[in-house]
Amino acid sequence: MDNMRDAFGRALVELGKVREDFVVLDADVAGGTGTYHFRETFPDRFIQCGIAEQNMFSMAAGLSTTGVIPVVTCYAVFASMRAIEQARNSIAYPEFNVKIAASHLGLDVGPDGATHQSVEDMAFFRAIPNFKVASPADPNELNSTLSAVLDTPGPVYLRTGRSPLPTFLEPGTKFQFGRSHILAEGDDAAIMAVGVMVHRALETAQLLKEKGISVRVVNLSSIKPLDIDLIVQSAQKTGLIVTAEDHNIIGGLGSAVAEVLALNHPCPMVMMGIQDCFGESGEPQDLAVKYQLTSQDIANRVMAKL
Repeated sequence: MDNMRDAFGRALVELGKVREDFVVLDADVAGGTGTYHFRETFPDRFIQCGIAEQNMFSMAAGLSTTGVIPVVTCYAVFASMRAIEQARNSIAYPEFNVKIAASHLGLDVGPDGATHQSVEDMAFFRAIPNFKVASPADPNELNSTLSAVLDTPGPVYLRTGRSPLPTFLEPGTKFQFGRSHILAEGDDAAIMAVGVMVHRALETAQLLKEKGISVRVVNLSSIKPLDIDLIVQSAQKTGLIVTAEDHNIIGGLGSAVAEVLALNHPCPMVMMGIQDCFGESGEPQDLAVKYQLTSQDIANRVMAKL
């Protein structure tokens, strides 16, 4: 198990050793986002903006015009709400090369409670023109994703994370915008998951296998653009799509996949996620049980639908 914020900080350091084209901007949360690793290694490339996310986003927009790549770091609730006007008008509209890396996603934030559990951020950023959105599933994929984010021109919103996650993807797992990975193969249903829900989806596949049900598991870490071809092919192959996300089902992964299916291949669908409500303070594993986001919960919904 490795927490995603420290994995993110270490990935920044490793990339900083081999490329000098980016700087990190912080809103006084380097401990919470893991960027203190970068601050300690490259203090001259670390810009402390204070608790002023709107100013930080505007500063990043200006910096990007000088040829440097600003990596803006803060909590997802502040990136997607407090500074959303600057993200839209100062970064996305002019298509500036700014990368927003946000931690503290969904109920997995745990004890920080509803005010810091961002259950809406994907909905905000995937609706803004010119933004790409990525959400890696484990520390290994985070490494590849961060490299791809820096290599991709234009605005990107990267969901990093906070809490510990199992490292289950192979080292060197290649992230590409618009492409997804099939992690398990099956014919009876396809579970399409993002972030913390990917390893739970794999656990679900094992639970269902013991009952004679085979499911495909897809890691949809590229939220925008989506891998439309794979989504449609999965619907054609299995006849049942299940989405799993630690995010409000309204505007999140479930909505995105439903849009693809409605336009290309309508089929039965189940949306596992936060059912349009706020979270509360608690340990991540306890909140997953309360809000029915465990691997057993997903398995139960699949069996009920078949």
